[in-house]
Amino acid sequence: MSAVPDGKKLVRSPSGLRMVPENGAFTSPFSLDEPQWVPDKECPRCMQCDTKFDFITRKHHCRRCGRCFCDKCCSQKVALPRMCFVDPVRQCSECSLISQKEMEFYDKQLKVLTAGGTFLVKVDSSEKSETMVCRLSNNQRYLFLDGESHFEVELSRISSMQVLTESSTPGGGSLRASGMVLQYKPPESLNLQQLHMETADDKRVASAWLTAMHKAAKLLYESRDQ
Repeated sequence: MSAVPDGKKLVRSPSGLRMVPENGAFTSPFSLDEPQWVPDKECPRCMQCDTKFDFITRKHHCRRCGRCFCDKCCSQKVALPRMCFVDPVRQCSECSLISQKEMEFYDKQLKVLTAGGTFLVKVDSSEKSETMVCRLSNNQRYLFLDGESHFEVELSRISSMQVLTESSTPGGGSLRASGMVLQYKPPESLNLQQLHMETADDKRVASAWLTAMHKAAKLLYESRDQ
């Protein structure tokens, strides 16, 4: 095990090399834990095609789900940033499709979220709104809101997230994201607080940010269900 200067460390697991935070408390809220592998003795056959394992047909474990497969059913090596793997890792056909879809979030949507968008922000039942730039922190753990004031929302403390939409054309055609309502628990508080955001200034950029945040929410809640 070796440490690197940016607060992360390189560790080796049965599945491959991983770059993880020095302190586990600073793990990204989108991260998934490595699965427990199905013990070899409990899988005499491929768990997809039912081919019997023998000296020639070897078994392989999917790094995402931990189940046993033959080489044909678990041949793809796909990037899996949610488990912090340095290199692409072996995954079954079902898991590889999921991981490939997630790569769009890491390749595109994450950049949109860290760049930020401009919104009119209201806290709780306040009638006063403030123009603020909202962006995701580089460590993916906080939403930073900056205007005349500044505050942060920790993603792990968000209990619900609703993206609001409006018609993007006068005739009521396709919809676009126009705002978002968050409920979260501030630190050292048992009460939920509500944050209401509406697109401001460059609505195109803000709407793209909201769309990316909607995709982030899917990963966030999936992580909690693991």
